[in-house]
Order: sequence, then structure tokens, then C-alpha cells
Amino acid sequence: MSHPLHPLLRVENLAKQYQRGLIRKTTTFSLNADFEVHKPCVVGVMGPNGSGKTTLFELITGSNLPSAGRVLVNGQDIHQVRTRERDRLAIHYHQSYQVRSFQKTRPDFMLAHAHSDSPLVHLFDEPQFNTQDGYIGFMLDFFARLKANGRLVFLCLHPNESYHVDILRQCCERFIFVQKGVVSEAPDFDTLARDEKVRAYLGALAPATA
Repeated sequence: MSHPLHPLLRVENLAKQYQRGLIRKTTTFSLNADFEVHKPCVVGVMGPNGSGKTTLFELITGSNLPSAGRVLVNGQDIHQVRTRERDRLAIHYHQSYQVRSFQKTRPDFMLAHAHSDSPLVHLFDEPQFNTQDGYIGFMLDFFARLKANGRLVFLCLHPNESYHVDILRQCCERFIFVQKGVVSEAPDFDTLARDEKVRAYLGALAPATA
């Protein structure tokens, strides 16, 4: 159950750096994020390939160790939860497959039990939407039911068809755009679509501006 005193998700000064070199280390990629979501909703996530979207999802679900910061799901630090129980807080589906590998710094018996019996945060990483047989309607209804049951949904899409943009516009209430490891937010699709970085990313799929 969610706790009204805590945001459903708090990504707090989160950072992940990948480095190479043993003596003279060089940072090859850096991701930084700081945001929170207080109530159940559907959050759309977009950004170029290699921008850090999947890394962000891995950090939120506890399958990737942050270089700094923390992720609080309903007030509980997911990286301090036993690995077998982290998917009771947040679960990552990568193209229809659940990701269950975890990095940890301490053995499970030294970590806390999850305070939830089922996932509070569901992260869908570029699901393959089938345009036939009502599949899209089924998935949109599924997202709506998760929200109605007090869950937070992240829907990451890399739009290459106009109906992908339509899906994001129809079902998402707020948005996150990730580019070169920088995470920015928008309160609605129209605000997102006015961002020049987003328009350049969408190209011909960018909606016309008034």
C-alpha cells in the first residue's frame, strides 16, 4: 500500500557515471536526475538512443547501482531492499521481458524487506505495440487500471510512427525527456512539444505549433 506522507517515487540527486581507465579515469557517460511523482499517473519517457533512458529505469528498479543519490519508492530506498523483493516496489519490463538481474554491495540478509507485496512502480521500456487485434487499446486500458489501483506507470517510447506520438499524448499525464544523460520534465505534452530539443528529436513527427 502507498503511504500518503511520501511521494510515490522520489529520485533524489541521482547520478550514474561510467568510466574507463585504471589509473587515469575518463568519464564516458554520465546520467543525472532529480524529480518526484506524488500520486499515481502515467509518465511518458522519450529520448534518443543511448541517452540514458534504460539506465534511469535500471536505477529506479535497483538493478543498477547509482554513483550518487538514491531512489525512494513510497519512502523506502530501493537499493537498501533485498534483491529478491525489489520488484515488490518497482518492476522494469524491457520490450515485454521483466529485468531481474541486480547489482548489490551487501548480502541480502543485511538489507531490508520490501514494505509492499506487489509493485508500486511499473516501468515499460519500449514495449512493442501491435496495431492489430485491439492490442493498443488493451495496453492503454492496462495502464489505466494500474493507475486506478494506485500504481505509477512509466511508458518509454522511441517514436518512429505517428501513432506512437498519439499513444503518448493520449495516455500520459506528464513527461520526461532524456538527452545525453540530462533528465528534464514537462507537465503535459504541449509543453514538451514546444521544447526545441524535443522537436529536433521527433523530426517530422513533431506536432505543428500554433
